[in-house]
Amino acid sequence: MLLFGYAPGEVLGRSARDVLGEYPAEFSGPLGASAALKPTETLGMRSVRHRDGRRLPVALSLIPLAHDQERVMWLMVAMDGDRARQNAIDQATLAGLSHQSPITLVIYDVDARIQWINTAVEEQFGVKLESVAGKRLPEVEPGGMVLSEGGGIEADVEEPIRRALRTGEPVIDVRYRSTRRFGTHHQRVWSVSYFRLQDDVGQPIGVCEVGLEITDRYVAGQRLALLSRAGGSIGRTLDIRRTADDLAELVVPEFADAVTVDLLRPVLSGQEPPPLDGGTDGDLCRVSERAQDAAAGVPVAAPATVTHCLTDATPRTDPASGVLVLPLAARGVVLGVASFARTAPRDAFDGEEVALAAELASRTAVCVDNARRYTREHATALMLQRDLLPRALPRPTGAEIAHRYVPAAGPVGVGGDWYDVIPLSGARVGLIVGDVAGHGTGAAATMGRLRTTVAALAALDLAPDELLARLDDLVARAGATGLEDDGAEDQALGVTCLYAVYDPVSRHCVMARAGHPPPILVTADGDTEILDLPAGPPLGLGGLPFESADFELPEDSKLALFTDGLVESRERDIDIGLRALRDTLSHHSSGPLEVACESVIDALLPSPPQDDAALLLVRVHSLPDPLVATWDIPADPGEVARARSLACEKLGEWDVEEETGFVVELVVSELVTNAIRYGGAPIRLRLIRDRDLIIEVSDSGHTSPHLRWAAMEDEGGRGLFLVAQVTERWGTRYTSTGKTIWTEISRATHELPGLLSA
Repeated sequence: MLLFGYAPGEVLGRSARDVLGEYPAEFSGPLGASAALKPTETLGMRSVRHRDGRRLPVALSLIPLAHDQERVMWLMVAMDGDRARQNAIDQATLAGLSHQSPITLVIYDVDARIQWINTAVEEQFGVKLESVAGKRLPEVEPGGMVLSEGGGIEADVEEPIRRALRTGEPVIDVRYRSTRRFGTHHQRVWSVSYFRLQDDVGQPIGVCEVGLEITDRYVAGQRLALLSRAGGSIGRTLDIRRTADDLAELVVPEFADAVTVDLLRPVLSGQEPPPLDGGTDGDLCRVSERAQDAAAGVPVAAPATVTHCLTDATPRTDPASGVLVLPLAARGVVLGVASFARTAPRDAFDGEEVALAAELASRTAVCVDNARRYTREHATALMLQRDLLPRALPRPTGAEIAHRYVPAAGPVGVGGDWYDVIPLSGARVGLIVGDVAGHGTGAAATMGRLRTTVAALAALDLAPDELLARLDDLVARAGATGLEDDGAEDQALGVTCLYAVYDPVSRHCVMARAGHPPPILVTADGDTEILDLPAGPPLGLGGLPFESADFELPEDSKLALFTDGLVESRERDIDIGLRALRDTLSHHSSGPLEVACESVIDALLPSPPQDDAALLLVRVHSLPDPLVATWDIPADPGEVARARSLACEKLGEWDVEEETGFVVELVVSELVTNAIRYGGAPIRLRLIRDRDLIIEVSDSGHTSPHLRWAAMEDEGGRGLFLVAQVTERWGTRYTSTGKTIWTEISRATHELPGLLSA
């Protein structure tokens, strides 16, 4: 009676009307023996009087206890109205969850054994409470599995139950997959959460599992995730086979049990395959194959299915094997096919999955086509690069040569690094190394243009600084013209290069560079030095002069000319690369140059480089003194005969053939005569015994001689013409003190032209 504000003793013997302010009608009626004993009756919500006078809503129920002839005894149960309403809601909720809700409920005891399941579990899993009570989950669902966030499978399906029991913390949104299908195409997936149940004193008494089937949402999410990963995993490189492998790695085993990728053979070489007719499946080549169970092998589609897929460019399912064959087509051109296979117990691909597979194949085809076009361009650029680079470098007497070119790997492709060795007059040799910015056919073509220009300028016997100045002017003018014509910047702008001229007679090397790394000198005993050579601006920028530097190189020393791709990368600073290059060259200061070249490449480029790299190694030698003869000739016509005599005596010491000696006499006579007549003192005659005989006459004049045809009545004008007829080569080079006319005469038996023998 505390609900109504009374103590029990205060209401005993009083009527209900006195206490509650009303008398329920159910209490009235006959009290005789004929009165029937009614069952429990709920009176519902009533408003009764509290002791303090206010009205109090309560829920009343009457339970008949006994009756006799005199009276009837009832038990009246009253409950606060608010609590009664909450009780009713709780009971209705429990009833709904138990019998009507689609949410699955499972109660486990502290040993993770099933104690109760609701109707949703019975309907969705096809089990009954009496058949699962007391069992563990793996016994009820042997094929069930818990999925990790990445789509993998957790080994222990009971681990979330034990974790909730152990920690008391809820375990939320665990993905559970059942092998039961019940008519659905996919294995069904639930999102389940676990909550610990405990008694009034906080002791755990079990775990409640709440689950909601999310199969459709999960499958859709997996498909979207697969497409999302495809964007970042397929076509990460411009390698055709690697791109095919990317597709196989992506879909096995999540989407398919096995995948094969077959491409038409022309695609592998970078070519576009020809159109296919209905009677052929082309020349397919297997480029990738992956299976979840390698021992079981890969299911194969019938050739007719593959042919139809290739010719009509539509997905096909092979009737016999169930293999899904999809065309790899880009820009309307079929490049090959991708085949997806599933094995039992997985079902065949449904319509949405075929569409998903087609999208994956389409993305792969675009990446394969990009890789194909890159392969073609890379091969073209590499072929152009190799054609433009010297296949066999000259072998001058005063220098041993070894060289390497390593093209860049990956999407950057072939670049414009180049090198060359140019024979010059007087047994000298020109050494050139350069670097064109950019990659591809454009850089290779620019490299070829510059290499040809350098060779032409070197043939003029220009000093290194003057050669770079003229090359810089040509590049600047070509770049300005290109900008006016089509707005495209000439790739030659900003090119770096280094040009050196080595003279084996004096062992002097004159160098100049245009923004290029300086060379490294390695002595015979292994000491290394980065030569202090003025930098100069890159070609085409203008505004700054180029400076030459003259170095006397020790006998048998090595000169290393290289591009920055050899010593610098994104992962390595140039100072570290230069130190590694010097250490390697020092270690190989002696021995074959080819071995030193290989060692440098292995040490500095252990993996395919990000930028192309060129290396030119030169071991220098001097010509022995007995092979060089020099005389000063007075500027007197009477000295011509003495000059011939001196040359003939030296030829006798060198055991030169008589016929060759006659040619030498003729050339010496003509050149010394011209120097005395048109040049000026000092006049110097030099003979060099190299592979050929070299004759040089120097004077202080700066007038360039030229060939001309003399008329029959002319007394002179035939000398230089005769010289050109009896020598292999001839030319003029200019120095700071004048000019030098040089000629080369073959040491083989010389047949004189008819005009001389006559």
